[in-house]
Amino acid sequence: MKTKQIIQPVTDLFHSPYGARDRQMIYGDLITVEAEENGWAQILSVKDGYQGYLPSIALGAQTKATHRISAASSHIYVQPDFKSRDLCSLSFGSRVQVLTYGDRFCETPNGFIPTPHLKPADTIDADPVALAELFLGTPYLWGGNSRFGIDCSGLVQAALLACGIPCPGDTGPQESTVGHTLPPDSAYQRGDLLFWKGHVAFVYDPETIIHANAHDMAVALEPLQAAIDRIQAQGDGPVTAHKRLA
Repeated sequence: MKTKQIIQPVTDLFHSPYGARDRQMIYGDLITVEAEENGWAQILSVKDGYQGYLPSIALGAQTKATHRISAASSHIYVQPDFKSRDLCSLSFGSRVQVLTYGDRFCETPNGFIPTPHLKPADTIDADPVALAELFLGTPYLWGGNSRFGIDCSGLVQAALLACGIPCPGDTGPQESTVGHTLPPDSAYQRGDLLFWKGHVAFVYDPETIIHANAHDMAVALEPLQAAIDRIQAQGDGPVTAHKRLA
């Protein structure tokens, strides 16, 4: 198997060629190619073990990522000048190779990225909820993993991976592997995770959650108890787990 990387800002990861989208991958994500045929690659995601198919055109040779996008999103410019033409947009978490580091712009093989939008690739953030806040207002997208569209498990994964916490891509594996389960009626604390069947949210503060949800069709803050009541009333059941990160 050969290791490659995603070279498009965002690409869908499909259950099968021309099938349904399961998740997405973003620029700089590493994958191993298990098979390739008729313009499709069967791949394994290095960051979380997710398997699926994506168009071969989304793949390129692996390069050494030195930095990652730390803003909600950023642009790659033709010149180190904010008035120059932008080439594409990159989402939070995209991994890039910086060739020349400058006070205002960093040069990459594809153009120039504003320096304030970058952190060294090995930087470990401390507060996943603060990272989730970067996505406030991002439109909800089933299977989405970027600032351009994201779902509940994609939001949690993006925030936790940036904090150095391993995290699968879907809510079921997240519930079974991330953090430790608290007893019923435990106090809510910032950074806790609340799980429902098929849904997950961060506790923002003891009275509020932050989550990507189809009710708002966006990443939004919502009163915690009101969300619990609303989700149960709409037929999606009670909270199945209250978990705390180590």
